[in-house]
Amino acid sequence: MVDEKFDLEYVSKYKNVVGIDEVGRGALAGPVVAAAVKLDRQIEGVDDSKRLSAKKREEMVEKIILNAQVAFGIATPTEIDLYNIIGATKLAMQRAYEKLNLQAFALIDGLEMGFDFPHESIVKGDGKSPSIASASIVAKVFRDEIMKKLSPFFKGYGFEHNVGYATKQHLQAIKEKGPTLFHRLTFQPVSEAITLELLERWKKDEKISDQRLRGKTFHLFSQ
Repeated sequence: MVDEKFDLEYVSKYKNVVGIDEVGRGALAGPVVAAAVKLDRQIEGVDDSKRLSAKKREEMVEKIILNAQVAFGIATPTEIDLYNIIGATKLAMQRAYEKLNLQAFALIDGLEMGFDFPHESIVKGDGKSPSIASASIVAKVFRDEIMKKLSPFFKGYGFEHNVGYATKQHLQAIKEKGPTLFHRLTFQPVSEAITLELLERWKKDEKISDQRLRGKTFHLFSQ
């Protein structure tokens, strides 16, 4: 459980304090989603989203929305391929902070990434700070819902269950059906499943930019 007093030192110093966290960095498909949360009051039961069941996360989201200011930032699969996962994560977090439209000091989960707004990066902050933990919960639920709602448009990949992560069924689908443009083309094993035929079809239909075709995928297309 997070320390309810963790944020108080920052609040006393900066007044407005925002917690920022992301989800989806390790997935093979879908966006990275970041959330920025300013708690208006303490919420009992807040914890790192990974420590909570899906049902408990759903319950906590309702409490957080009612007792906090919340904003989201998204980095698309294309942006992940263009800027790498660290760059895309930073972009999503920056967008979440800006959308909150609040002059605030940010507590950010993870290692320092060089944001241009007042902040402190806290390793494993989602297990320490109530604000960051709240952000981890709403970001997780929000991203899961995106993947589940998109699942009918990408049948056979099991997004309604794996939400883009590398389950056995998802890996098998990528191998048999090939990846989609909603996958992260620079991630293994996605890149390994891209064929020259598939790349040529994407290019012919003008569904992919030359900028996204880099590394192994660009090499295949250039043959």
